[in-house]
Amino acid sequence: MNVWEARWLRAFHVLFYACLALGLVLSLGAGSAPGPLPLALLAALAGWHWFFVGRRPERLGRLNPMALHVAVLCGLYVALVTADRSFDVVIFGLMPQPYLMLPAPWSYAGAVATILCTFAARGYLDDPGALWQLAGSSGLVVAIGLFVAYVSRQSAQNRTVGVLEERARLAREIHDTIAQGLSGIITQLEAAEQAIEDTPDLPAVRRRIALAKELARDNLREARRSVDALRPGPLQDASLEAALAEVAARWSRAHGTTAGVAVEGTPRPLPPEVTATVLRTAQEGLANAAKHARAGRVAITLTYMDDEVTLDVYDDGTGFDPEAGTRGYGLAAMRERADGVGGMLTVESAPGEGTALCLRIPSN
Repeated sequence: MNVWEARWLRAFHVLFYACLALGLVLSLGAGSAPGPLPLALLAALAGWHWFFVGRRPERLGRLNPMALHVAVLCGLYVALVTADRSFDVVIFGLMPQPYLMLPAPWSYAGAVATILCTFAARGYLDDPGALWQLAGSSGLVVAIGLFVAYVSRQSAQNRTVGVLEERARLAREIHDTIAQGLSGIITQLEAAEQAIEDTPDLPAVRRRIALAKELARDNLREARRSVDALRPGPLQDASLEAALAEVAARWSRAHGTTAGVAVEGTPRPLPPEVTATVLRTAQEGLANAAKHARAGRVAITLTYMDDEVTLDVYDDGTGFDPEAGTRGYGLAAMRERADGVGGMLTVESAPGEGTALCLRIPSN
């Protein structure tokens, strides 16, 4: 049972006892104190509910023994209202109990039973139109129960979807930060190792190790920001254009390949989720160029149009066949990010002809 379910359960328990207290107040206000029988029945009703229902929430939703508890509550209610009509108000606290205590579809039968108890306690069963009134009241109670059940299912589905979306977001963040960072660190360490084995070149080794350390520090900071669900690190104190230039320059230093950034159109502020998506897409495009393409040059173009913003990442590497399927999680993560902000990602590539990524995001 989660926190919200526990709170709703307490609220319905409070409602039940508030109705008992209100019935007592109405009985006292009728001009004469309730007799010993109504007080005894009131105490029995309150004690039964607490002892068998309130203190054993783990039994809720089981047909056995909760069907017996509902039957006893209904019987006590009928006896109480028969003895003192002032306690008729208790029905408002009793009505939700079958839905709390019984599994569907038995909960609807229990709700109808409470309606029948009300008619019996009030002596309405002998009226000529009692059958139609009973049918109408029962239909209304069942309809309310079905609506509440539908809302509960939708709430549970929304929670499930929220959990799945958060997992996907975390997966993208881990891929875009920790995985890419570790990949870059491994590349630099392998290059340092190669420099030692081929021709001992201590300055080259030191340079590679320094780049690996820089990557490790940067990605540790980025991982901490991702855990805190903050914006991507380069966007903390810089515009999108400056952040792209910083990412490209850092990538160029790490991989020895030129990555240029061009901005077309008039820059304008974008929503945080859009700027994060653009930056992450550029980072993933650079990571793919280093990992798969063996590119000699990468060009990043950010274009501001009247009704959309586009990001193009082109490399002159080996290319691949997009129809053969995606190469790992990166492209899928980029498409998920694009979908999340109402955008679209397209990939154009062919073996030996490089790769072009195009992200288009409406700005209206």
